Amino acid sequence: MDYGQRHAVEIEAAVRVAHALGAAGHRIQKLDLTQIGGSALTARSIAVPVSGIKSGIPVTYVPARNTILLSLALGWAEVLGARHIFVGANAVDYSGYPDCRPEYLRAFEQMANLATKAAVEGRRIEVRGPLVDLSKAAIVRLALELGVDPAMTVSCYQPDAEGRACGVCDACRIRKAGFEAAGTVVDVGQGVTHLVPGDRAAYASLPAGAYSSVRTLSAAEVVRLPEHVSEAVNYRMLDRQFWS
Repeated sequence: MDYGQRHAVEIEAAVRVAHALGAAGHRIQKLDLTQIGGSALTARSIAVPVSGIKSGIPVTYVPARNTILLSLALGWAEVLGARHIFVGANAVDYSGYPDCRPEYLRAFEQMANLATKAAVEGRRIEVRGPLVDLSKAAIVRLALELGVDPAMTVSCYQPDAEGRACGVCDACRIRKAGFEAAGTVVDVGQGVTHLVPGDRAAYASLPAGAYSSVRTLSAAEVVRLPEHVSEAVNYRMLDRQFWS
């Protein structure tokens, strides 16, 4: 969905993921929510918070976004004759968004089955959020188990022109914490790698300079690194920025 979001690189990421996973179809629909604004993601006059995660609903909340997105998905599902809508909302370790809660998804499903011709004629539609109750660490583990390459995905609210994550917005902080909690993995998503202390046996024999030959890592090459590398801050390796 292209809604004028500050982090528009996620649209490109969605194309990559859909292609890599062999999706039967993928559409990009435009709906300019910058006309509404009210969010740091849709109004350039509102800065993205970078000082750490705070309590309450942050300014990165986009008014009614998930309701709008799910409504469009509902219409398409009805046209296709689909009986299930899947959404990647997550209510654990989340940023405080009210439309990421399981009770919201249940309420939307109830509405969908009151408001559509399909449901009235007996073809109920289910709204499923398979990630809604998972921790970020569990999501990371599941993604790797399913063969999803983290390098294809985007979380950052304000990536640069080349798609590299800022590392300090709430989304980056939550993502990094998720990878750390999941174990000693390297996340090469968004041009940024999270280096986490881990099993030194895997790479203990290599000097720090040996990593300069690394260009990219696929999901199959997710590795464990020695602690001395994880201590590096803003350590640049070719076109990749590594940070701890």
